Amino acid sequence: MDKTDDIIPLRPWNTGSAAGQPDARDSAGRQAPQVAFDRKELQAILGLYGNKVAEGEWRDYAMEFGRDKATFSVFRRSSEVPLYRIIKDPTLARKQGMFSVVAQGGLILKRGQDLATVLRVLVKPPKLWAI
Repeated sequence: MDKTDDIIPLRPWNTGSAAGQPDARDSAGRQAPQVAFDRKELQAILGLYGNKVAEGEWRDYAMEFGRDKATFSVFRRSSEVPLYRIIKDPTLARKQGMFSVVAQGGLILKRGQDLATVLRVLVKPPKLWAI
């Protein structure tokens, strides 16, 4: 028996899948594309997030980018479940809209093609005060 039979080849971090995991490549051998928010979308989301942090409603966020959808989760406290999830799912682009806002219990508050109109469901109308 040769000593090279027991050697496990090591790869750099970004060159393939982890050991025992299926490879995320399509049939042509290219890496499957990852869904993410672009700069304009992140600017709109983080603008709303900044306003809500200034009001004291939101305190933390998390972003998750996968092969099928991208998610921006908003938390009141980092140890809780997300209050809202802003989801970008390109597979729904021709059906109900690529963007959606999902509440804590899984209720879809709004769906649509335009992120700005979908995010309006999270903006409270200004209150009128009588002096």
